[in-house]
Amino acid sequence: MTLRIATWNINSVRLRIDQVARFVAESGTDILCLQEIKCLEDQFPRNAFAEMGMPHLKIAGQKGWHGVAIASKLPIEDSQTFQACKLGHARCVSGLIAGVDVQNFYIPAGGDLPDRELNAKFDHKMDFYEQLTETVERQDRSRRLLMCGDFNIAPSEFDVWNHKYMSKVVSHTPGEVQTLNRLQAAGGFADVVRDAFPEPQKLASWWSYRAQDFRVSQRGLRLDHIWTSPGLTPSVVPGSATIHEPVRAWEQPSDHCPITVDLDV
Repeated sequence: MTLRIATWNINSVRLRIDQVARFVAESGTDILCLQEIKCLEDQFPRNAFAEMGMPHLKIAGQKGWHGVAIASKLPIEDSQTFQACKLGHARCVSGLIAGVDVQNFYIPAGGDLPDRELNAKFDHKMDFYEQLTETVERQDRSRRLLMCGDFNIAPSEFDVWNHKYMSKVVSHTPGEVQTLNRLQAAGGFADVVRDAFPEPQKLASWWSYRAQDFRVSQRGLRLDHIWTSPGLTPSVVPGSATIHEPVRAWEQPSDHCPITVDLDV
C-alpha cells in the first residue's frame, strides 16, 4: 500500500477549509498534518473532513493560536506524543497510522532577536529543540517514525533567498541551524524533500504576505519539513517528495504551501 503524507501550516483551518478540501482532492493525500489550526478541538471542522474522506482525526487545539492536527483516511491509533513545549502550547500531536508513527509539530518561530537572554520567545524556541532532541535520542532508530511540520528553521543556504542576509535573521541564524542539525543527527533522520531535490537547487515552502506577488519577490524560506527515521526511510518512494508551490497562489492562501511524500507501507 502506498500512502501520501502531507504537512501544511494552514494558518486557520476554519478560514481555509475549502482550500484543504481542494488540496486533498487534487493531491490524493491520505494523511494530512496541519499546523496553526487556530481553534479549540470542539471548533475543528470535523464534518468537512469526514466529507473529504478523512474521518479519522487527532487534534491538539488552542483558542486563537497555534494548534496542530492529523487527519487521515485510515484509522489512527494512539502513540506517545513527543511533547517539548515548556509553556504548554498546542504544538505537538501524534498518531500511529498503518504502522507509521507520525509526529506533527509547530515549533515556535522565535521572535525577532536571536538572543536567548534578551528574547524569551527565542529561548522558548531553542528550549523546544533541546527537549525534542533529548526525546529523539531515546528512540529506537529502527522504529517507523516520521517527524514533520513547521520547524521554523531553514537549514541550508539553498533553503533561503539570501544566505548572507538571512544568517542574521531568526529562522536561519547559525545557532538555529546547528540546533536543527543536532536534532536531525540525534535520530538519523532523512530530509526527504532535500534528498529529492539535491543542493544547489533552491527550495522554499513559505513566502511572506508582505510581497504582493511572492513569485516576483522570490524571498522564500524552506521552513516546513518531512523527516523519516532509518527504520522508515527505505519506504520512501524515490522522487515522490513534492513542494506544492501553486497552492500558495490560491485566493486568500496560507503563507505556507503543503509538501508531500509517498511511503510504500
